[in-house]
Amino acid sequence: MTKFLPALVLICLLSACKQETGVLPYIGFHEFEGADTIYHKIPEFNFLNQDSVLINNDSFNDLIYVADFFFVNCPSICPKVKQQMLRIHDKFKNEPRLQLISYTLDPKRDTIPVLASYAEKIGVKSDKWHFLRSDTEDVMELADEYYVPAFVDPGAPGGFDHSGKLMLIDKDRHIRGFAEGTDPESVTDFFGTIEQLLNEQFDQ
Repeated sequence: MTKFLPALVLICLLSACKQETGVLPYIGFHEFEGADTIYHKIPEFNFLNQDSVLINNDSFNDLIYVADFFFVNCPSICPKVKQQMLRIHDKFKNEPRLQLISYTLDPKRDTIPVLASYAEKIGVKSDKWHFLRSDTEDVMELADEYYVPAFVDPGAPGGFDHSGKLMLIDKDRHIRGFAEGTDPESVTDFFGTIEQLLNEQFDQ
């Protein structure tokens, strides 16, 4: 069953109150086992990156990452979102504990050579930023787990309707923050969220 909510409810969920301790919130649906809270986690995935290397959750052990969904031929929001992802890449390029993931929604056209060419064009390498592909159904299901709307829509520009959200994932696969990838001010604020998570997870 999809986890998508009406827009107003989703906004409330994503901007849930931060804990009084100043720790970043855990975004998503939670379960409760007695006194314990079980926070939503990004599930297992196995996708190939632009270098034909298999990437999965184990690839990010003891790392945090920012994820988005896109496709190379997207004529609408993707170029704006990629400019903001590049800002994150450039600001944190010397931070080995942070990586970036971009999942293509269009694996039919976004082959590994296409993704490799795209990464080369924008000047990034796979040791920092992974462009991942798998079957369309797998990608759509994973977008659901990130709470990012993504649909095949022949009437939409490029054939896909999707969100430009950027999601921040901690080293335990929990969603801890988000930004609107089409809004530079939101991404500027997101820099602080990333730095806060780095401090929370590694500087203890």
